[in-house]
Amino acid sequence: MSSDCIFCKIANKELNTEFIYEDDKVVAFNDLSPQAPVHFLVIPKKHYSSMNDITSKEAFGDIFSAIPKIAEKLGIKEYRTVVNTGVSAGQTVFHIHVHVMSGREFTWPAG
Repeated sequence: MSSDCIFCKIANKELNTEFIYEDDKVVAFNDLSPQAPVHFLVIPKKHYSSMNDITSKEAFGDIFSAIPKIAEKLGIKEYRTVVNTGVSAGQTVFHIHVHVMSGREFTWPAG
């Protein structure tokens, strides 16, 4: 855990955040600035600053195996997942997180 990381505080329930999913490795919650009708974040409970810090396939598995479970719970079958890594890629919180968005049509490239 990083003591100044907002997502660590959320994962450790130090901040009042309603989880839409939780297991022993990850939590998911709605994005505060949604870019689609459905927009939630999936974060590991363990702190990794970015995708570049993850060295085990288990960590990726924990995150990405939760997403279909959450999608099924929410009744969505089609969605976009986004992982921003680094400032120039749009990462603003330096605790790896996956954006999951649905409920509208998406274009490519994302922009």
